[in-house]
Amino acid sequence: MTVISLLLICFNKLFVSDKWNIGYVHQTPADLIATQKLRGKITWLKEGDDDYAADPFIINIDGHLYIFYEELNFWKGKGEIAFIDDLSLKKKKRVKGIMNRSVHLSYPYMFTANDQLYCIPETSESKQVALYEVDKNNLQNFKKVSVILKDDNYVDNSIIYYQDKYWLFTSISGKHGELYIYYADNLFDDFKAHGQNPIKVDDHASRSAGRLFIVDGKLYMPSQNPAKCYGGSVMINEITKLNETEFERHTAFELLPQAPYDKGLHTITFADGLLIVDGKRSVYNALNPLKKVIRKIRNSNVWS
Repeated sequence: MTVISLLLICFNKLFVSDKWNIGYVHQTPADLIATQKLRGKITWLKEGDDDYAADPFIINIDGHLYIFYEELNFWKGKGEIAFIDDLSLKKKKRVKGIMNRSVHLSYPYMFTANDQLYCIPETSESKQVALYEVDKNNLQNFKKVSVILKDDNYVDNSIIYYQDKYWLFTSISGKHGELYIYYADNLFDDFKAHGQNPIKVDDHASRSAGRLFIVDGKLYMPSQNPAKCYGGSVMINEITKLNETEFERHTAFELLPQAPYDKGLHTITFADGLLIVDGKRSVYNALNPLKKVIRKIRNSNVWS
């Protein structure tokens, strides 16, 4: 390695960081499965001031579309959950009632059941998977109604009602190539572990990358592909067998990031003909070294 190469690596570590943003294309789940690619160029939202706008989940609430997502400001050091209703990050609102500010929040998995709106956010630092009821009349208000799993660092928790059961797909931080599935007949029943847990899978199929979806009766699971980097691309996996004791899948195709956010793509969700994605690009900031120090201090709980 040359001196110039070494200096460039050091420079990038000090002054270059990731910037995540949210974008969309006009595409349905059926069209994605048929074409096996994004339909055209991604339209990106105008960036906000925060470092991350990622993990977007779009949902139709009483005929109106909202996007819930992770918002991260490195000065604060912890992710928060926010939402927008007009494809503009300038008019965001933050939700209330999920843990406290010492817990990093991300991946707000939004879904409905029996006409009630719910969210399962990632709160891995709390070592639990919690279910929150969302007030449709005030979307900022989240209320914890149950704890589905506890005692481990569960990440990117994804749930779907399929074949008369609720199926929860999750991973444990640091355990690569392992997928965990839990199931219950009712959303408020005790969730039981799948007979094969931990299910050994390829690294690119172990961590969820957005809402599971069904096309022509077939179940599909988006997953994160870390082959090149964290959040590098999304794999679409078809689940060909799923019951309490059996699980089979195969990876159907890969979705690649697009410029200018061509450094990564790691979440997709659908609603009303829109496919929402996130994308990563590299940015230079002279304050990055200070940001990283402050974030490390906050994450070590030196500050309250």
